Amino acid sequence: MLDRRDLFKLGAIGGAAALLNGCAPQQAEETEGQPGAGGEARAFELEDWTVAELQQAMGEGRLSAEDLVEMYQGRIAEIDHSGAELRSVLALNPDALEIAGRLDSERAAGQLRGPLHGIPVLLKDNIDTADKMATTAGSLALAGTIALQDSTVARNLRAAGAVILGKTNLSEWANFRSERSSSGWSGVGGQTKNPYALDRNPCGSSSGSGAAVSANLAALAIGTETDGSVVCPANANGVVGVKPTVGRVSRAGIVPISESQDTAGPMARSVRDAALLLNAMAGAGTDPRDPATAKAGPATDFAASLDERALEGARIGVWRDRFGFHEKVDAILEESLAALRDGGAELIDPIEMPSVDEVGDHEYEVLLYEFKDGLAKYLAGRGDDTTVRTLADLIEFNLANRDREMPYFEQEVFDKAEAKGPLTDAAYVEALANCVRMTRAEGIDRVVSKHRLDAIVGPTGGPAWVTDWVNGDHFGGGSSRAAAVSGYPALTVPAGFVHGLPVGLTFFGPAWTEARLLGLAYAFEQSTRVRRPPRLLPTVQF
Repeated sequence: MLDRRDLFKLGAIGGAAALLNGCAPQQAEETEGQPGAGGEARAFELEDWTVAELQQAMGEGRLSAEDLVEMYQGRIAEIDHSGAELRSVLALNPDALEIAGRLDSERAAGQLRGPLHGIPVLLKDNIDTADKMATTAGSLALAGTIALQDSTVARNLRAAGAVILGKTNLSEWANFRSERSSSGWSGVGGQTKNPYALDRNPCGSSSGSGAAVSANLAALAIGTETDGSVVCPANANGVVGVKPTVGRVSRAGIVPISESQDTAGPMARSVRDAALLLNAMAGAGTDPRDPATAKAGPATDFAASLDERALEGARIGVWRDRFGFHEKVDAILEESLAALRDGGAELIDPIEMPSVDEVGDHEYEVLLYEFKDGLAKYLAGRGDDTTVRTLADLIEFNLANRDREMPYFEQEVFDKAEAKGPLTDAAYVEALANCVRMTRAEGIDRVVSKHRLDAIVGPTGGPAWVTDWVNGDHFGGGSSRAAAVSGYPALTVPAGFVHGLPVGLTFFGPAWTEARLLGLAYAFEQSTRVRRPPRLLPTVQF
């Protein structure tokens, strides 16, 4: 069993709002007869509809973008802010209906912006939007404060015709505050629940995005990851999650943890929808606000790489060292490997990356340094209504508001980061060099070159654990570290269920190989078709 320090070595920390219904840091009691209290939610008209199906309905005049906004808002009101009280959505965009109406007018005039025209999308609440919604990172220190400009991600989504429906809850400060935190808890939004079993954890830090898109509160959602925080909630909530190569998607206007590891990524109920969302998020590619995007090259149509026969002739390495933490997960993984073989892939089983097992302490050192530095730079760009400007300010705010901000766990990660010096310190420079060497040259790049691999696969994680505010998270296992620390792409696809709780298969590989990974994952998804909607059960039914 992993302890909290192992979390920072293995994953589930994420990189870089008006309160709704008085969201507080307590879990709400279930009410008899409501969804999640012994009964299931009513059938939802748009349950698991794809982007293509929504576009077809709008194109045929059966639905409009305004209809979609109203239907998803109704769904949020029914099971997120009442009923099961998932607490996955922190804020709704008060302008969403107006924006949808304008997009409907454009459609009527024959002016379509692309596949996401009129499609409602939820953004994790560490992604800036210069509108009537705050960007809080889940912290009361930023509650009610508005970003001065859109993040590049938000700007690209608007240009693509997406409707930003609202902001999602997250593990506060993207799970980089305490070594005993509960994933999905924030001072602003309280505890997000897992829609498959409401007493289970949604994993973090993109917990709200994963739970919301799984429970059909929006067509699509966006999360962020530093190490595991897209793929872990995607795993726990039974959806597809993509962590792009660092630099594929601009980080400008996203609350940071790590300059070397942070990225935003799409979360969707299908690989195709994730690819469409990644297209929009990446936009034209290079963004002067984020120098890392200079290496991304021209815009890529990731949906064009999706082919049901993509596994034919593919060489896929099996990271078997990551198996063995749960016998039922192992059984699902073996079935997944059989599906890859049946699709025509050649499996190199096992492959080994021992250097990745030794990188954990170096990674944690890098994150502590980069968080302190990056957060100060980010906060300097917020408006005058934001009174906190440094990590030291946040530490003092939390101490002054201990009853609301630290009722269950502390801020020892903040304290450790505050003790670090500038990025010129020899300790930081050495740790960063070790991270790069151990996960790239001695890790992914080495094994891919040695075996001529198209991708590597491993378990995304175990089934969701029972949320525990006393001891914190109970991570089982996973395989996020190699891609996270190297800055390389990874994605997870639903692979099976353990007692009704979803688990996923992760595909990852060298830098800038998102298109190939998406193609392989799509072929796997089409051959297995594991995804099924959550039932909002109060607990696991054995």
